[in-house]
Amino acid sequence: MSIDSARMSTEATKRTMDSYLEALLSGGDFAQHLSDDVRWITMESGDQIVGREAVRDFIGSMHTTLFDAHPEVRKLVIGEGVVAGEFDFVGTNTGEFEGVAATGQQLRVPYVVFYDVAEEFITELRAYLPAKKIMAVFRAP
Repeated sequence: MSIDSARMSTEATKRTMDSYLEALLSGGDFAQHLSDDVRWITMESGDQIVGREAVRDFIGSMHTTLFDAHPEVRKLVIGEGVVAGEFDFVGTNTGEFEGVAATGQQLRVPYVVFYDVAEEFITELRAYLPAKKIMAVFRAP
């Protein structure tokens, strides 16, 4: 099945995204809204993570392990099977990364994610985020 044939209506896309964001922001099971073979792509580096559990673990580690953080939604644009989201990543560095101890640094970093949605699941997340800026808190005094 092509992605176009699996596209959802704008209303169905909005329902899926609303449910995903509600779960993500409340600490709930946001992974239930990801397809089995969901793909996360960090556009800055080209790094990819594939699979529901792997993507869930990556997002979870950013929000609860490396940082005590959450996204703040600035804007969402929702169409048939696609969502563009503008967010701020807001939190405090609370976890060790690659042998570097947590700094306790606070951060607020803007980023954008494009989501593909098909058959009521998010199938791909393309994140335009300044990963180097986020990870710079590990070098902070």
